[in-house]
Amino acid sequence: MAISKDKKQALVSELTELFDSAKMTAVANYEGTTVANLQQLRRQAREAGVTIKVVKNRLVRVAMGELKNFKDTDTSALEGQLLYAFSDSDEVMPAKVLDAFAKTQEGNFKLVAGFDASGAVLDTEAIKALASLPSREQLIAEVVAQLLSPVHDVTNALSGNLHALLDGVEAKAA
Repeated sequence: MAISKDKKQALVSELTELFDSAKMTAVANYEGTTVANLQQLRRQAREAGVTIKVVKNRLVRVAMGELKNFKDTDTSALEGQLLYAFSDSDEVMPAKVLDAFAKTQEGNFKLVAGFDASGAVLDTEAIKALASLPSREQLIAEVVAQLLSPVHDVTNALSGNLHALLDGVEAKAA
């Protein structure tokens, strides 16, 4: 079904906004994936704060050409039936969502590339490496735990010495 010129312009402007606001965009080939599975992917992505778009690659190239950061970006990896995952709040989440979904599919769904906010192209290995990183919340929790570790150590040491002192006093009193 052909898309009218007005509809294409609306899609290009929507894609331009998505690329402009996205911290990370991950790209995957969905050839052979069923519609039901794609709907499941969209639900998972929505829960994670990721926007999924299935658009013609030519329209994506036009949208990227309208942005200063993406004007000179190499788009040679944009071949075949691709879907695009955008996130304006988390750099890792688009890659994590697509990678987790790819693991549930039987070779029908493959990560292809990615683009960061500066317009740099990330290859398949880089996207998979990003997907293996812990989430932002998990990294924050680990940093807080590391910062609190000395406080807990001092508290435990002091309470241990206090218990030993009390045991000694109790033994002398008895």
